[in-house]
Order: sequence, then C-alpha cells, then structure tokens
Amino acid sequence: MAAAVRTRTWKRPGSGVFSQWMVFFTVLLGSVHETVAAPETGLWKITIVNGSRPLILKKAMYKDTDVVLKVVSCSCTKTVDFTIHWFLKYHPCYNEYNNIEEMYERTPLSRGESLDPKPNAPGEYIEHKHHPIPCKSDLLSLPGLHKTKATPRTVISPDRSEELKKSDPDWISAEYDAKSTRENVIATTWKDGPYLLVVKVMSNKPELNWNLTVDVVMKGSHGYISITEWPLMIFYMVMCVVYILYALLWFVWAACYWKDLLRIQFWIAGVIFLGMVEKAVFCAEYENTNAVGSATPGLLIFAELVSALKRTLSRLLVIIVSLGYGIIKPRLGAVMHRVVGLGILYFAFACVEGVLRITGTKDSDLALLANIPLALLDSSLCWWIFVSLAQTIKTLKLRRNPVKLSLYRHFTNTLIFAVIASVIFMAWSAKKLHLADCQSDWIEVWVEDAFWRFLFSFVLLVIMFLWRPSANNQRYAFTPLIDDSDDEEIEEFIASSNIADGIKLRADKSETNGTAKHPETNPDEDLKWVEDNIPSSFTDVALPVLLDSDEEIMTTKYEMSKLE
Repeated sequence: MAAAVRTRTWKRPGSGVFSQWMVFFTVLLGSVHETVAAPETGLWKITIVNGSRPLILKKAMYKDTDVVLKVVSCSCTKTVDFTIHWFLKYHPCYNEYNNIEEMYERTPLSRGESLDPKPNAPGEYIEHKHHPIPCKSDLLSLPGLHKTKATPRTVISPDRSEELKKSDPDWISAEYDAKSTRENVIATTWKDGPYLLVVKVMSNKPELNWNLTVDVVMKGSHGYISITEWPLMIFYMVMCVVYILYALLWFVWAACYWKDLLRIQFWIAGVIFLGMVEKAVFCAEYENTNAVGSATPGLLIFAELVSALKRTLSRLLVIIVSLGYGIIKPRLGAVMHRVVGLGILYFAFACVEGVLRITGTKDSDLALLANIPLALLDSSLCWWIFVSLAQTIKTLKLRRNPVKLSLYRHFTNTLIFAVIASVIFMAWSAKKLHLADCQSDWIEVWVEDAFWRFLFSFVLLVIMFLWRPSANNQRYAFTPLIDDSDDEEIEEFIASSNIADGIKLRADKSETNGTAKHPETNPDEDLKWVEDNIPSSFTDVALPVLLDSDEEIMTTKYEMSKLE
C-alpha cells in the first residue's frame, strides 16, 4: 500500500487557471484604493475683496438645515454700501457641480446675469437680494441679515425665469422681520440632498478698495456633518467596536495557548491592533468635524499615516501567509528582505498619496506621481500573492499533508470570494456612481468608502479563524522532513529503513562466502554521501526552489538523527 502511494503522482492544475485568476486579481486590486477624502466642511470664514468672483460653496444637507450668512467685519477707506445677493439651489444629481470652479470660469456667457453656473441643470432654487449694508471706518458693529420669504422654484429656462421675477418682484427681496427668525439665518433647506450656495457682494463704489469678512455656517439637527458622511461616521463607530472585539477575541485565544503561539499569529495581532487604531482615529476625525464644523489638519494627516501603515502591514500579512511562513518554511530567509523592501516602498507612496488626497491636491502632477507607483506596487503585490499561494498549495499536495492543505484551500476560497465580491461591487459602483450622467443615488456614496474596509475586515476574520491559537497549533507549524500527521510518510520511512537493513544483511552474507572483505568505511562518510546524492523525499526533487537553506539544514539534521 505504501509503495502504491509512493508511486502515485500529483497532477498539477492547469497553469492557465491560476494565471487567469492572478491577472484578474492583479488588475482588480491594483486599481482599488481606499478613497476617503477630508470630511465636508460646515463652517467657513472667508474674506471677499473688491473685484473678486462670487463665493461658491456646495454641501449635501439634511432637510431643515439653517444656512447662516454673517458679515463679521468690513474695511474701507470711505463710506460704501454693500449689497449681498445669494442663490441657493437643490440639485438631484450629486455630480452636477463636481468641477464647479472650472465650470464657473467657462460659462460667463451662458449664465448671463444668473448666479447659477449651470442655469439649465434640473433642480429647485431660491434667490434673494438683501438691503444695502453701510460700511464706515468708525462702524463698530454691522447689522444682521434676515431670512428670505421666498419659496423654492423649479428650474426653468432663463427667459421664463426673468418673466417670473418681473411678475413677482417681491419674491427676490421679501424678508422676515428680526423678531420672527434667528438673526443671520438667510434660508432653510427644504429637502434632503446636495445644495449649491453662490454669494455675490456688490458695492455702490466699485472703484474703491474694500474687503468684507463673512462667516457661512451650515448646521442641521445632526451637526455640521453632511448627509452623505453621517452614515460613514456611524460605520467607523461600528467598525471600531468590531476591531475591539477582534482584539479581545485574539487576546483570549493567545492567553489560553501562549506556549504554542506561532510567529504568524503575532503578525495577525499587529494587523488587528493597527486596524483598531485606524478606525478609532477616523471615527474621532468625523466626530470632531461634526462638532466644530471643519476638520483638523493634524488629525487628518495622522489618520492617513495610520491608515497607510495598516494597509501596508495587512498586505504583508497576506504575502507571508501565501508564502507559507511558519507552515512549510521556518523562515523566509532572503525572501523576507524583498517583503520588507516592498512594504517600505508601499508605505512611503501610500503616505504621500493619502496626504495629497486630503489636502485637496488629488488632481495635481505630484499626486499623479504618487498614484502611479502605488498602483504598480499594488499590482505586483497581488501577483506575488497568487504565485506564492499556488506554489504553497503545490508543495502541500506533494507532501500529502491534508491538515495544512485544507487550511490553504479555505484561505484560497476566501480570496476568490473577495475577488468575486469586488467585481460585483465595482460593477455596481461604476453603474450607479461613476458612469451615471446623473448620480441620483447620492445617499449611497458612503458605501464606496466603507465596502473595501469591510471586505478586508472579513478577510482578516477568516485569517483569524484559520490561524487561531489552539491546542493543536503545532499541526500547522513547520516540521522538518515529515509532519506529525503524515502517517503515510512515516510508513514509507520505516519501509525504506527495512530495505536498507536487508541490503546490509546481504552484504554481510557475501563476506562469509569468501568474497574479499571491503575496507571499513566511516559511517559519517556514508551519511555524507547519502546527504549529497540521495534526496530525502520526492518533494526535494520536485520543488528545490521552495526550500531555503535553513530548512535544508534542519531536514538534514533530522534525517541523520533518524538514521543513527
């Protein structure tokens, strides 16, 4: 039976299958990044000078959010009267005004006197022109602005809009008195969704130099945070709790079986810790923005650095798992230097890309220089993961180790599931968010940021359960030459020992029949010859490149101890 098993060969799966999955996974994940930008601001302090273009702000808000416009101070050489004219528009398409700054510069003729950069874009709007505000050099306080009485109008053609203004001249100028509304609240949103606010300040003496400082506040019942980022803040809270549970579970497992911990289990603990810190920092960032109205630059940069470190360590974890670290190899040797080098490069480019993204220079040439190497590194890492995983599975099949092979098959199935889920999500995201002319499902924008983090947390959970500390930890640890669970290998080893004994007996018999006695040989020299010329197992012949020098030394020592 042992001989029959010995001669059985393993049929290697078609390389085309692995190659197709590797190429697909590489292209897929090489183009995927966690694209969290800075949270939308809800509080602005802006200085407007003579000749400056209108102030343009956009934000997705809840219904009944108060829009506050307060004139804080003014500076002028002579007495000047300022007229504030603003335009607030609800637009159902979230991506309608993505390139608003460039759009306003390119459409001076098409918009005419209108403040709307795209007058023909669908939506509802209100428009108001306040009474003149005097500015004097000795003026200590400025009068507050009052809320408009205008009701929202549906966007129509510019000609018909002018006709409506002439038919109802009070629509653009009617205001509530100071007692009935809160001071400086100029309007209240009437729907959930994205809004555009355009503010234009005009003076009766355009030749004079002046400046005006205004505060713009958009705060609803949920705080300053936008309607598209409120679910994301809740998501980070939940994920922070999830990673705390991950850490507690892993700590309990490690405490129960601390004597049998494997090296790879310390890597898993590090990834869990960084994931917990990352989610806590992002949660604090969104909470801070919701409370004070604007993000803190230092906290944003720290969050991106922690996120880059966690992403780097998580990729390295998947690589060393795929390489069989601690499972078929006691250490990675020279390969570890390549792993660490790629990790350092990835961390550096991820930090640069993250900082440029949150500082608003995502479309600059410098950001492009950081994105290209990061995408190439991601693709290289993904290719390396699948090549290493295929080689590790091949090695385990040759060694006929069902326990470790089952472990890696579950891990491979998890990665394949992650690929399929990623494809489905990317197709949905492209259809709903990126390729749509009108991105009407703006409430689902947060899912694009949350999905990739949730997907990795799922893969991490699977890795935790597959490599969890247990009483049978050593079944997965590297053992030289043979594993404890390989009963067939033990039988084969015993059979080969019996054959060697038979050869020695026949040699002794030939000496008694008068054959010349061979000179005595040193047993150490025999073992040396066996070590140099006879492979210890079929695996050493089939996969010499997968065994590093340390493993060969341990295997040789173990074989010599068995033969002695």
